[in-house]
Amino acid sequence: MNTREKAIEKLIFICAAVSVAAVALITIFIFAQGMPAIQRVGLFRFVFGTTWSPTNGSYGILPLIAGSMAVTLGALVIGIPTGLGCAVFLSEVVTKRQAGFFRSAIELLAGIPSVVYGFFGLAIIVPLVRGLAGAVAPDAGATGLSVLSGAIILAIMILPTIVSISVNSIESVPNAYREASYALGADRRETVTKVILPAARSGIFSSIILGMGRAIGETMAVLLITGNVAVVPHSIFAPTATMTGTIAMEMSYAAPDHQQALFAIGIVLFVIIVILNGFAQVVMRRFGGAAA
Repeated sequence: MNTREKAIEKLIFICAAVSVAAVALITIFIFAQGMPAIQRVGLFRFVFGTTWSPTNGSYGILPLIAGSMAVTLGALVIGIPTGLGCAVFLSEVVTKRQAGFFRSAIELLAGIPSVVYGFFGLAIIVPLVRGLAGAVAPDAGATGLSVLSGAIILAIMILPTIVSISVNSIESVPNAYREASYALGADRRETVTKVILPAARSGIFSSIILGMGRAIGETMAVLLITGNVAVVPHSIFAPTATMTGTIAMEMSYAAPDHQQALFAIGIVLFVIIVILNGFAQVVMRRFGGAAA
């Protein structure tokens, strides 16, 4: 190994070490700032308490957890089939030239600031959801600021992640798989559903994991269109509040105890993301291996 290769190897090692150190420092900082609040309130009361009212000394974040999970789950329910459908369309249906145009348009979504998504949601999605809620449950008095509105806007925001990675995974499936399927008499639908998607499932699972991380960590868009009401949502048309939105909205004016409680929310969010990612990795290893 020559001197140049050694220098490049050391540079890569330094970059990796800096990345690990940054994650470790952020984790230590969050736990150091948030643990006093959890110790003062009590872990069970903090996580499972149903009242979030810092001005009255109530620090129960169960409504915030429920709101975050509801919005994220809704985004995945909408975004996964939509993203996979787009990926199959781009890789298996249209020509490469047409796919290039559509991919550029979809990837452009990733560059739009989240606050712009929030404004779009306020102007377009919230009135549509208000009308839908009025048709489904006219006595509910829905404002449109709801779990469903947040789920729809997050589904749009995670589309570039799911589509881009899924397209790359589908395109990496050898053509021999397609040719063998067609030679056995399968049509395009059967080839896609029974051969190509199973062969690309590892990358598809990865795209879903990254999309889930984007959805659960989003702040500004959901802050604008979910209503920011710290109650456990009883329906998809009910307003809610998320952990990230609450932190962003209240950190600027929080008193010391309140601020520590917001850092404690960050700890819970960090733990939830670690658990979800761990579960997703187990599922991916179990079901997401290369196709036979």
